[in-house]
Amino acid sequence: MLKTGQNISQKQSLQQKLSPQQIQFVKLLQLPTLGLEQRVKQEMETNPVLEEADPLIEERVDLEDPEWEKKERDEDDPDIDPVDQNEEIDWESFLHNTEYDGVNYSVSAGDEEWRDLPNPYHESLLEELEQQVSLLDLSEEEMLISDQILGSLDEDGYFRRDTEAVVDNIAFNHGILVKKEQVEEVRKRIQNLDPLGIASKSLQDCLLCQVKHTDGNRRVREIALELLKNEWDAFEKKHFEKLKSRLEIDDEDLKKVFSLVKSLNPRPGAVVSRDEENQHFIEPDFEVWFEPTDEDDTSGEGEFVIRLNQRNTPPLRISPEYKQMWDSMKKGAKNEDPQAKKFIKEKVESAQWFIDSIRQRQQTLMKTMRTIVALQEEFFKHGEGLRPMILKDVAERIEMDISTVSRVVNSKYVQTHFGVFELKYFFSEGLETESGEDVSSREVKKILEDVIDNEDKSKPLSDQALTDILKKKGFKVARRTVSKYRESLNLPVARLRKQLI
Repeated sequence: MLKTGQNISQKQSLQQKLSPQQIQFVKLLQLPTLGLEQRVKQEMETNPVLEEADPLIEERVDLEDPEWEKKERDEDDPDIDPVDQNEEIDWESFLHNTEYDGVNYSVSAGDEEWRDLPNPYHESLLEELEQQVSLLDLSEEEMLISDQILGSLDEDGYFRRDTEAVVDNIAFNHGILVKKEQVEEVRKRIQNLDPLGIASKSLQDCLLCQVKHTDGNRRVREIALELLKNEWDAFEKKHFEKLKSRLEIDDEDLKKVFSLVKSLNPRPGAVVSRDEENQHFIEPDFEVWFEPTDEDDTSGEGEFVIRLNQRNTPPLRISPEYKQMWDSMKKGAKNEDPQAKKFIKEKVESAQWFIDSIRQRQQTLMKTMRTIVALQEEFFKHGEGLRPMILKDVAERIEMDISTVSRVVNSKYVQTHFGVFELKYFFSEGLETESGEDVSSREVKKILEDVIDNEDKSKPLSDQALTDILKKKGFKVARRTVSKYRESLNLPVARLRKQLI
């Protein structure tokens, strides 16, 4: 018999939940420099209690001192203390303990003024194409077709939509019946606009359009047209002997044709505007360099200088003016609005949480960066000798969770004398050499890339040949591993690396 009804039961379970302060710290920790700058501005706009404080000086780290990690652990509390929940506000504590140690670059007033200027407006590729289309003297039907084509371009500028879909869309939305031939005619007219080859249906179609409009040697252009029209498969696979035989040309002519084709633009729609270039500008979160004790000393003794970017540690404090406001409210006692007192108390506590979170973020970032430098000391001294390192190695040394280290590493960059590197660059699995020494997989990839760069391009090395070369250099690596490394470096197989010399 089926029983129905309601039952009351008790269940005991153990759950761990993050406090609002901890959640705020985690969110700030994973922000890169520019993201933190925007977050601080947002907080200052919403909380009038926050104001800027005076920046402090840089920090120097001596990796020869074995006590630096212990000092760091003694000085830093891994947990953010909860804010006082009493009715009274400890102003003495807030006013003297909210400016945190920052690591800052000096920024002139002029730089700040320029930073606040809005970016100039630049037309998008679509807007430029629409202006060019408006000059083509198209009919009403053709304008509808052009709108459909321009709106269907992918990020590379290709029109990969089916022609019948354009016909159906215009008929459904505008009640006008157009022919497929009309769509193709308008597409070809757009294809001849700037940039050449826009709205092409394929790479072959795109290159053919551009070759037709190139200047220079007429014979080379005609051979290139014949190659792209009728010998596309052999061209893609770089079957040079077949191409020379079928086109009845010699090595010199084939070189000229390949040179012409290589000068064309295979992605006419991938035009990067100045605004997009600015969006991809990297703002390093750290700056690291090694200062030897004596410039003429070759013993390697000295210290590393580690800086946090100024925007990474914005100087903030709680405004002293609010203390005066609070004192006057206390003197007014019963006559003061309780809602106003509650508002000030909440804003002060919120500001304190935010400042504590940023202080903790700064300490965690510096602690992680110090450990990375300590573990990759040779690289930061000489620009080479990267050693195997995983997130767990850093987490164990700073006594934090792996997820915390992962958030620190994510989207962060360091400026060195050898270039700008993403922090993820320093983390890699290890391989063992013939001598039993561990070496980073990144070092092996770099050697592999150098070997391929210096190979005979008329006879590229196969993956097995690359494996044999690495084994001669002392690296225990399988052929499938070499293939995986080559693919991760975006290097094609030997057949596609072949070039005419």
